[in-house]
Amino acid sequence: MKVTRLSYYFIALATAFFMGACGSSTKENNQNAEEFKQAEESLKDQIKDVVYNIPSPSEIPYLLQQTGAEFNQSLLNDRKKVDQYLTRNDKAALNLGVYAADIGYLSSYEKTQEAIDYLNSAKKLADNLGIVGSFDGDVLKKFETNISNKDSLATLLNDAVQKTDKYLRDDSRNKLAALMITGSFIEGLSISTGLIKSYPKTLLKDDQRNLILTPLIRVILEQAKSVDELSKMLSTAEQSDPITSIQADLSALQASYRALNIEEQIKNNRSDLVLTDKNLVEITKIVEKMRKGIIE
Repeated sequence: MKVTRLSYYFIALATAFFMGACGSSTKENNQNAEEFKQAEESLKDQIKDVVYNIPSPSEIPYLLQQTGAEFNQSLLNDRKKVDQYLTRNDKAALNLGVYAADIGYLSSYEKTQEAIDYLNSAKKLADNLGIVGSFDGDVLKKFETNISNKDSLATLLNDAVQKTDKYLRDDSRNKLAALMITGSFIEGLSISTGLIKSYPKTLLKDDQRNLILTPLIRVILEQAKSVDELSKMLSTAEQSDPITSIQADLSALQASYRALNIEEQIKNNRSDLVLTDKNLVEITKIVEKMRKGIIE
């Protein structure tokens, strides 16, 4: 299956975020031209890191599918909960990202009809945020027509997301853009850790079980830098809830990754010390807490 990175999605979100931050900085701080230019270049570098290091909604689900892991419907956020997110824009943006990751997961496992159902829920959130045309009737009909063609579905999803980006380019939407990326990433990480946590513990001996789970564990461990980039991005956003609470959890998540000392262990050929589900217990707890805060 072809990986759909949706790079345009993150570039556009980063652009919107950059514009908002720069505009706010100019108005609030009245910086002179040289200071503004320096801040602008610094922020560009930070956004560049975010664009290249945070996975798209489809990337983690695709990696999971490639490991041979079985599909687990229970790991998705119930699409029928969409109505409870309509009263707050921050919740709508976060869970639009969540549903995007869920759609990526469903599509990776060829659950295309279910993906269409989730697209309908995404449409509700997009409409609530004032994003016109992203997930309209024509797009949904095209999904139904191309239900057996994964590449076409990927293209259609790209088109829908690009329309969403036009809205997020507005310089007052930078916080929503950041929240949407956050919801998508945390959902992907939640699905990953959930697959490992739900794997039967009594069928095999620990060493055999870890051998089977190693590809999944690697997917999670490889997200350490993405967690850093996500935290860096949110530190530049308006510091109010839910950003502040998410940032606190991300700090705890960063500490858990650092405690594993992954790069050093691999450098010393001791990857066996980290490639075990026991080392993911703390990471899993934090991700569960973050995800609960997002979807409830």
